[in-house]
Amino acid sequence: MKKIVLAAINAKYIHSNLAVYSLKANAGKYEEDIELAEYTINHQKEEILAGIYRKKPDVVGFSCYIWNIEYVLDVAENLKKICPQVEIILGGPEVSYDAEKVLQRYPFVDLVMVGEGENTFREYAAFLLGEGAEKRSDIAGLCYRKEDGKAVFTAPRMPMKMDDLVFPYRDLEQMENRIIYYETIRGCPFSCSYCLSSIDKTVRLRSLDLVFDELDFFLKNRVKQVKFVDRTFNCNRSHATAIWKYIAQHDNGITNFHFEIGADLLGEEELEILKNMRPGLVQLEIGVQSTNDITIKEVSRKMDLVRLKEVVQKLRGFQNINLHLDLIAGLPYEDFESFKHSFNEIYALY
Repeated sequence: MKKIVLAAINAKYIHSNLAVYSLKANAGKYEEDIELAEYTINHQKEEILAGIYRKKPDVVGFSCYIWNIEYVLDVAENLKKICPQVEIILGGPEVSYDAEKVLQRYPFVDLVMVGEGENTFREYAAFLLGEGAEKRSDIAGLCYRKEDGKAVFTAPRMPMKMDDLVFPYRDLEQMENRIIYYETIRGCPFSCSYCLSSIDKTVRLRSLDLVFDELDFFLKNRVKQVKFVDRTFNCNRSHATAIWKYIAQHDNGITNFHFEIGADLLGEEELEILKNMRPGLVQLEIGVQSTNDITIKEVSRKMDLVRLKEVVQKLRGFQNINLHLDLIAGLPYEDFESFKHSFNEIYALY
């Protein structure tokens, strides 16, 4: 028997890591063989190393993102020095797209899970525990180092149906005062070149019946905040509208729901639903990125800035929704003066 630990290093204590919870929940009968370990980038690295070491793992998987990748690599490298027999696995958006280079650059990494991890991880856990596939090479979605040091990819992992995903939360005892992350969509119809979500063009939706049951779980448990990680939540109008209507009709007076949206995609029906919500029931994160037309074109982003400003002003007028507008510094053709102009244009929307 091998002991498998999934480690998450979050940006803050209030954050949680949906990836490791989903991997464990979707591991089937192997779920009980998997232990989770959550930390933050504010922990001392020695503290994280000690915590993982004390668990006596045979395999440690790290969830990798843009905000923690340097931290994860440092911890993983030192873990390999302390426990050279431990197999180190990386997964997540920051390593999936460039797995071969990761293995070439970091000899302490043994394997990268490429793309969606739930089915891949379940099959690999079975392999590690002496069941399932006879060889790693028979498991889709892996990139690992052969004995000669060269990286080898197995077959690509096909995208999952969203309804096949097991809901990752059984109880919320460990989640008090933390943000709960939740998803109903994978993939994105847009092609913004700075965003890894643009790699997956297959937009997949979770059935509304399942979504409503899961929202009821959050509402019943009086969760403070549920953050939808759907890339552009309202890319499918009927899906977004149905969920917003349900949230408005079943408001428990406590739970706040966070959505990342394309403001210029909002129609009058959605605006009317949002207008009549309890103050604080939802908050909206709106990606603007730049108001420079040349920049927007260069990064293959589709956005109607005039409509976006019009919608933001309407939402502001409702006085019931916290709005968070994003810009990205350093995009093509965006110098300091151009970025200052973008900043001032968006700041003027208050």
